[in-house]
Amino acid sequence: MSIRHVRTTRRAGAAALLAAALAFSLTACGGDDGTGKENTGSSSSSGTGKDQPSKGGDGKTYPDKSKVLGTFKGPKGVDLIVYGAKRDSGGFLTISGEFKNTGTEDFTVPIGWQGLEQDVAMHGRSLGAMTLVDSKEKKRYYVLRDTDNRPLTTTDYADPIKANTSVEIFAQFPAPPTSTTEIGIQFPGFATGTIEIS
Repeated sequence: MSIRHVRTTRRAGAAALLAAALAFSLTACGGDDGTGKENTGSSSSSGTGKDQPSKGGDGKTYPDKSKVLGTFKGPKGVDLIVYGAKRDSGGFLTISGEFKNTGTEDFTVPIGWQGLEQDVAMHGRSLGAMTLVDSKEKKRYYVLRDTDNRPLTTTDYADPIKANTSVEIFAQFPAPPTSTTEIGIQFPGFATGTIEIS
């Protein structure tokens, strides 16, 4: 067999191996589940209870505002109002509420709200800096991330928050043990306090 023939055979083999590896990696790592929708790896809970967030006519999800669990004072007249702290069967705790600008001026959202983790911050505005504190179990809980490090919170909300307007928000955390009935909320620039878990 000539040297030229050996080189040609080796190149063909290497090209075939590369093509097979590329096809395998596209199949294994693809986000498409065959339905035409991207699979982000995040989980969501479903429920039909009356205190679950409801869909508005504009397609957005709004929290049930019939009960206020806590109001946390922030900078320049901005309040964090929490309406819900619900466990679900998947082991998650979802905090829902709103930022309400009670001031007379627009409020520019601080970069610190998205947290200090570069992998999270690269996805833009979020509530990645929010944490929950379980003083009974002496544990701190951070906002959950999906497989692409996107925080499971409201993202890309309005900035600035206009005077006398509000922004609906949510943030999802690992659920504390069922024996924990109260949890502390910490968020940069806001007063800290506890809320009841439902």
